[in-house]
Amino acid sequence: MSNNVNITNHGLKYRQDFAIIAGWVDFGSKVLDLGCGDGQLLVYLRDSLEAKGYGVEKDDANWLACLQNGTNVIQMDLEDGLSGFENQSFDTVILSQTLQAMHHTEKIVLEMLRVGREVIVTFPNFGYWRNRLQIFKGNMPVSKTLPYQWYDTPNVHLCTINDFDNFCNNYKISVIERKVITDGNDVSLMPNLLGNLAMYRLRSTE
Repeated sequence: MSNNVNITNHGLKYRQDFAIIAGWVDFGSKVLDLGCGDGQLLVYLRDSLEAKGYGVEKDDANWLACLQNGTNVIQMDLEDGLSGFENQSFDTVILSQTLQAMHHTEKIVLEMLRVGREVIVTFPNFGYWRNRLQIFKGNMPVSKTLPYQWYDTPNVHLCTINDFDNFCNNYKISVIERKVITDGNDVSLMPNLLGNLAMYRLRSTE
């Protein structure tokens, strides 16, 4: 059940996706953020919801930034899996705008569902109309959610909303809620065409 806690800025640059994620996390929850970057999301959840947050991050600079802002963080490569975490040891496991950079997409999502009672996954929608337009013009898309050039991108498995819906259906993953946004605004009409960021709240059906 989504909580009704009032989400405020808490000194961080406001991000609508942070607010949506916070709306899917219960007060005082134990949260694991995979590929947590500099830990801003965990700080947001800690300050807004008193969440007990833990991060996993590979990059040295981001790992150091997490330590500096008081985030509990483990330095490791997500591609190695989550075998160090016990089944259902977290209330929520989050993978925020990192899915497209994973080589083993199936493995990480299924592992998240093993470790967490609920899972939140967000990713840039490759089916967004501006991306399609750039491809139509003969170029790989570059945008706010896909900010890299083709030659330096960490992204290896870009997908559309339709693709991810099919993935969940094939693996019998329950979609509790789905939000699609563009520039911070909700998109309900033709989301696979008009939305640039997809956000899913998931649960295993097993």
